[in-house]
Amino acid sequence: MIENFAGKTAVLTGAASGFGLECARIGARLGMQLVLVDVQSDALAAAEAEMKELGAEVLARRVDVSSAAEMDALGAAVQERFGAPHLVFNNAGVGAAGLVWETSAREWDWVLGVNLHGVAHGVRVFTPMMLEAARNDAGWRGHIVNTASMAGLLATPNMGVYNVSKHAVVALSETLYQDLSLVTDQIGASVLCPYFVPTGIGHSERNRPDALNQAQSTRSQEVGAQMLDKAVASGKVTAQEVARKVFDAVAANQFYIYSHPQAIGSVQTRMEDILQTRNPSDPFAAKPQLREQLRAQLLAAR
Repeated sequence: MIENFAGKTAVLTGAASGFGLECARIGARLGMQLVLVDVQSDALAAAEAEMKELGAEVLARRVDVSSAAEMDALGAAVQERFGAPHLVFNNAGVGAAGLVWETSAREWDWVLGVNLHGVAHGVRVFTPMMLEAARNDAGWRGHIVNTASMAGLLATPNMGVYNVSKHAVVALSETLYQDLSLVTDQIGASVLCPYFVPTGIGHSERNRPDALNQAQSTRSQEVGAQMLDKAVASGKVTAQEVARKVFDAVAANQFYIYSHPQAIGSVQTRMEDILQTRNPSDPFAAKPQLREQLRAQLLAAR
């Protein structure tokens, strides 16, 4: 846990929008040194200027988190500038939808590259630095937060590649928690599982590789993107509120972080399906009209 954030260093990927930007704002106000990481140069420059205006010392780097080489270079730059970071927020992510068999190989590579490999690289690069700092100072404390999703605990139809990436992040994070507990009590871990919160993830096409944007979308991908965009935009919990939950969880050494605790009922149903060897329950059981709408739109294209 980190009880006093002042003077500590935070690395935040996906820092130019959504949860990353809101966490950066909180960190700046708490007196943290900030490493802002994003792939979108203009938004990153705006975030850097804002954090400096708030009085924070900032290192801003344009990085493709799916690239091992770029993440290695980021780690070296952070070590040189600030030393080992106290807080690492592996938050960068992209959204994608569509029937699972209609997801192209390139789409799989892109979504898993950002959502899963980006988190794995953050863990791989920064955890050893943090462990070394902890070995050298018994009072040193650090924490790693990985952004997954409620899609990492559920399996909503027409969201296959996204679901897979986020389930993997939950598993990675749970394993990280257990691995850290074997070797240190100075570094904690958390996984953030937000539900529908207005962020930039509904417009991930702005950062999609050109080859993917030029490819013809299938009907299921178009329908899925429209439904995801509508659900995200209509969310009542703000990114700012979720960012506050992140800092509260780090201070309390809390592992699971939920934006919508009321959604856990669906997770419980899924767990009971597994325990009782039932076939998977309908995730739209509470809102059957959504399932009928999705089914009608998909069948209309066939």
